[in-house]
Amino acid sequence: MRLRLVKQGTNIDFFKRARLWLGISAVLMVAALASYLIQGLNFGIDFQGGTSIRTQSEAPIDVGAYRGAIEPLDLGDVSITEVFDPSFDDNQNVAMIRIQAQEGEESVTNETIGQVQEALQALESTITFTAVESVGPKVSGELIKTAFIAVAMAVAAILFYIWLRFEWQFALGAVLALVHDVLLTVGIFSELQIKFDLAIIAAILTIVGYSINDTVIVFDRVRENLRKYKKKPLKEVLNISINETLSRTLMTSVTTMLALLSLFILGGDVIRGFVFAMMWGVVIGTYSSIFVATAILLVLGVKRDWSKQAQNLGNQFGNIDA
Repeated sequence: MRLRLVKQGTNIDFFKRARLWLGISAVLMVAALASYLIQGLNFGIDFQGGTSIRTQSEAPIDVGAYRGAIEPLDLGDVSITEVFDPSFDDNQNVAMIRIQAQEGEESVTNETIGQVQEALQALESTITFTAVESVGPKVSGELIKTAFIAVAMAVAAILFYIWLRFEWQFALGAVLALVHDVLLTVGIFSELQIKFDLAIIAAILTIVGYSINDTVIVFDRVRENLRKYKKKPLKEVLNISINETLSRTLMTSVTTMLALLSLFILGGDVIRGFVFAMMWGVVIGTYSSIFVATAILLVLGVKRDWSKQAQNLGNQFGNIDA
């Protein structure tokens, strides 16, 4: 017995309230942009500047105890992670502590670093400090610039790829859907003031790839059906295409979400921000592939050219659940 999230032969009218969905997306994008402009992002150490301290001890690392020892110093954003490496000995336990730059200072002062070391030595007598590195505001500012350039270049490269593979209407619809996904992701981090660091940039780039994969699957089926149903209106062809690929889309999203949910619950604070971004990205990426990209395609229209041979690349498994 096969599991199907969508019954075979499903015929949902996704464009019955197309203006409503586009209106909701537009409102959310404006709200996300307003939140970013008004309160900005809660940048982490990578983007604010700060100091990282590498520790080594014979006793196992207790992240909670380390955090409790440092917390009375009131240093603001402090990130503590345990470092794993197969080459480490059994009694070689390594941790990385990152402390944000303090207000009015370009970096964490030597006095502050000394206080952190004293607090940790009082907790664990065998602890040693193998490396101390600082990131100044100039470097962190360059990281912000480079991160946003990376996202912009990824979206531009995808625009070029879709433009070559499909008509320009498909490319514009796909890229506008990607802009929608990226803006809403940045907006939710701004609104909730969740720490925004390089890991979130990695999540955004992953979301871009995940979303465009969903969109291309739908667009491939649309292009095939435009040649198959030559006299059907574009709206009807789009509905048929989305329904035919809906089972595959939902199965991919649900299985991905199950894995991410496990990481969110069991992965700890270190990767929770990254996983939250991915979970949000799966939801809005699936939504934009179904409701945003195809709605934009419907508005722009598509010129049908049947002089070319019909192609079935990338969508021959569109009806298979998993």
